[in-house]
Amino acid sequence: MTVIDVKTISYEQLAKVIDHSLLRPELTSQEVIEGCQLAARYHVATVCVKPCHVRLAAEQLKDSDVLVSTVIGFPHGSSVTEIKVAEAQRAMDDGAVELDMVLNIGELRSGNDDFVFQDIKAVCDVAHARGVKVKVILENAYLTDEQKVRGCQLAEKAGADWVKTSTGFAPGGATLEDLRLMRRSVSEKVQIKAAGGVRTLDALLAVIEAGVTRCGATATAKILDDFKARLAGEQTSTGEVKIGGEY
Repeated sequence: MTVIDVKTISYEQLAKVIDHSLLRPELTSQEVIEGCQLAARYHVATVCVKPCHVRLAAEQLKDSDVLVSTVIGFPHGSSVTEIKVAEAQRAMDDGAVELDMVLNIGELRSGNDDFVFQDIKAVCDVAHARGVKVKVILENAYLTDEQKVRGCQLAEKAGADWVKTSTGFAPGGATLEDLRLMRRSVSEKVQIKAAGGVRTLDALLAVIEAGVTRCGATATAKILDDFKARLAGEQTSTGEVKIGGEY
């Protein structure tokens, strides 16, 4: 298992890989505020909040270097396209500048490629018209390798900026095998996001080695504190790298 040496990556580079996840259904408004404050202290890329919290997060982060992202059609991808588009428009109105959209999992598994393509394209088109980026979630736990490849290629064709492994709420999350498969399945124009089960510094370094440029995480503070400690020589690698599962 190859893991990047911490001395070859800066704190800023590592922090800007992380989307700090605030998606658990039971989170209170106060917990979202505290999560935004944590994200600002650690200078991560974004906080990823539920649509109902986008405006709150945007207000909390307005004077920081942390962006606001949210989810569309989450977590099952089964909303009709018009609702996904409306959800995207409202999220952007409220201050989201990145959208993590779940493709229609059942239609992908059914082989209805044109439906999946048009569904993704509709969200990408309205987002890109406003300078907002889109990550397309495949939910790999429910897909064969062939379906994962097809989903990645349809997402790229539809204009996705990232393809993403999972919501974090399915039976399985990111795996290194899936991340490498996804990286091979799209051109360099499309980035890769891992989500689900990346809870340690070594796990984050491993997914970056596999081609990931963004990663959803709830263990943000632990990961970045461990990075600082290891860089200072206070901590060594824990050995086996484990990723996967839920956030």
